[in-house]
Amino acid sequence: MAASRLPVAWIAVLVAALYFASPVTAKLSTMYYQKRCPKAEQIVSDVVTSKQIATPTTAAGALRLFFHDCFVGGCDASLLISTNAFNRAERDSDDNISLPGDAFDAVVRAKTALELQCPGVVSCADVLALATRDLVSMLGGPFFDVRLGRKDALASTAASVVGNLPSPNMTIDQLISIFAKRKFTVQEMVALSGAHTVGFSHCNEFASRIYGFNGGPRDAYDPSLNPQFAQALQKACANYVKDPTIAAFNDVMTPGKFDNMYYQNLLRGLGLLASDTVLAADPRTKPIVELYAANQTAFFMDFSHVMEKLSVFGVKTGRKGEIRRRCDEFNNLST
Repeated sequence: MAASRLPVAWIAVLVAALYFASPVTAKLSTMYYQKRCPKAEQIVSDVVTSKQIATPTTAAGALRLFFHDCFVGGCDASLLISTNAFNRAERDSDDNISLPGDAFDAVVRAKTALELQCPGVVSCADVLALATRDLVSMLGGPFFDVRLGRKDALASTAASVVGNLPSPNMTIDQLISIFAKRKFTVQEMVALSGAHTVGFSHCNEFASRIYGFNGGPRDAYDPSLNPQFAQALQKACANYVKDPTIAAFNDVMTPGKFDNMYYQNLLRGLGLLASDTVLAADPRTKPIVELYAANQTAFFMDFSHVMEKLSVFGVKTGRKGEIRRRCDEFNNLST
């Protein structure tokens, strides 16, 4: 009897899935370029692999670039647009000005290679999504599916960035709120924060934690920091005002490896940014930090799932976007 009802149950599940699926994301597919550009994924992989070998900071930069692009208006490559005479673009907003050039360069190189193979077919938004996935994997992180078929944005303004990205000194309530507005859970927020297991942050992003904390003397630091870590940061960042390029690794233990060390560091007082440290202090997020610190497999699984979810956030399809010839400018330059 149960066996006879099984097909009906599956039909019900299928109908529900189709009913609740976003009409936009339903158009995306891992096989999207199979006919028109079958080597697309391999081309992107080859290019970014070469770039990462030549410039090892590329992977962390691409991950940050991808997040900043998706969180402001969706994953549509709007962040790749350069400012022109008509418009000040996203990448020149205060929150994006420090994004590394190597990450932009990796996408441009991959797009150039694709244009030679199959011109006008693969969007810059898809190139960025694929490049990020491949580079995370190169650093030892999880490999996850990327559904393809995004179009590139028709607009990019610096003004659109304001208030739409997490900042280093946000409280836990502010962080939860900014993710919740985009339908990400607390658990998903903590998993995405694991991206800080690679890359670096400039000293001005955490200077208030290591110098004159809470109005104290110059050498006063945030007591939630490991004392030796805080003092080492004070020395490393001593000239950050004169040289704003001075930075520190987000993960001081294994900075070039995508692993769960970030969470272990948080529990030891080795979180670089205030927005990192609060994750290990609040009862809503601390158990998740402890889980990921103890279980890398759980972190990788959840990170993969949330990256797949992030990668389809706010995507453009159909006439809502275009396939740019160049990633840094709209096909219509007056846009």
